[in-house]
Amino acid sequence: MKFIHAADIHLDSPLHGLSAYADAPAAQLRNATREALRLLVDRALEEEVAFVVIAGDLYDGDWKDHNTGIFFGQQMGRLRKAGIRVFALWGNHDAESEMTKKLTLPDNVIVFNHRKPETHRLDEFNVALHGQSFRDKAVTDNLAVNYPPPVPGYYNIGVLHTALEGYTAHATYAPCTRAELHAKGYDYWALGHVHEFQQWSGPSTIVFPGNLQGRHIRETGRRGAVLVSVDGARTEVERLYLDVLRWEAVRVDASDCLSIADLSRKIGAALEALLSVDAHVPRAVRVTVTGKTPAHGLFFGRATQLRAEVLNQIGIIGNDKLWLEKVKVETETAAADPSAAHHEPLEALADLKQILEAAAQDPEFLALLERDLRPFVGKVRSEVKEEARLLDFAREAKLAALVEQVGPALLARLSTGE
Repeated sequence: MKFIHAADIHLDSPLHGLSAYADAPAAQLRNATREALRLLVDRALEEEVAFVVIAGDLYDGDWKDHNTGIFFGQQMGRLRKAGIRVFALWGNHDAESEMTKKLTLPDNVIVFNHRKPETHRLDEFNVALHGQSFRDKAVTDNLAVNYPPPVPGYYNIGVLHTALEGYTAHATYAPCTRAELHAKGYDYWALGHVHEFQQWSGPSTIVFPGNLQGRHIRETGRRGAVLVSVDGARTEVERLYLDVLRWEAVRVDASDCLSIADLSRKIGAALEALLSVDAHVPRAVRVTVTGKTPAHGLFFGRATQLRAEVLNQIGIIGNDKLWLEKVKVETETAAADPSAAHHEPLEALADLKQILEAAAQDPEFLALLERDLRPFVGKVRSEVKEEARLLDFAREAKLAALVEQVGPALLARLSTGE
């Protein structure tokens, strides 16, 4: 017997982070969650699964119009024709209190009651599914503690939308512990709410499948659902990668780069390596430049130029499924190589270097700098805003850190005649 376990589909939730850019894949951004759901249904039909479980947050709160529900009904109708039932429960985003627009669901879709836990038996597969939907968005009670005991002789599945233990990044909705879930005696726990894949073994197999489609740069890497195969007492979990646009965070160590050209080529190589896995899936990429490098001053404050270099590398690669979300520069200064003549400062630059180092410790100078910068912080041009660290230092009055960061950049540009 096989079934698919999905969660956190967030149907018609917008994708954020690329819409400001002219080359952004607008249609794919708009329809990504729908296409991921369509692929989920495709896979369920291909695998001829016994049923599908959706462990909460099918929707993303109230619909803008009825088309969200109509699309879901169409996809469930495809499963209905194949005799595949769907067991869903409402999570915090699609709780009874959140949904003001509703449509009649196809009769193959069974939604768990929100008043108390209930059990659905599939006698033809010797399966019992136990679950309870959220009535309100903020359900902070431990729902699992009231789930019924397992049905003897059946494969028991607990369906639960929960923060579980240790996920402080997520709201503590329906909190419980893994020990409590194991103690319930179920064979499998189909969880939702946490958007990263997690699996634990033991008396029960406990799984968060993660969300079906990443929606922004904080949801990077492969996304999808899981295919669960049951053979007697053995449970096997296979990840299904169903995302149709993937967010990636690429970190490039610039410690061995002495020029923008060096760094550009290294970023290009990292992007090509990224495309070696699932090359058919479009990517939205954030590039972060890190490391201690003598060229820190050359890179710092150059986010706009480096963005152009990265876009150029994407053009060289020639992949029309790669888009740039942002370039961040997080390098640190390192001692320059004394053997490299073009990095030897002139006497005047050496004096300036000493002045800048002293300025970072001079309270009177820092007070004057804060006074002069304050009127300009909110008026910088859009391209400057990409250098978030500079602005953060200025806004938070961390003037010593600002001088320490800007100093090497000033020296680097003076040494090259800029």
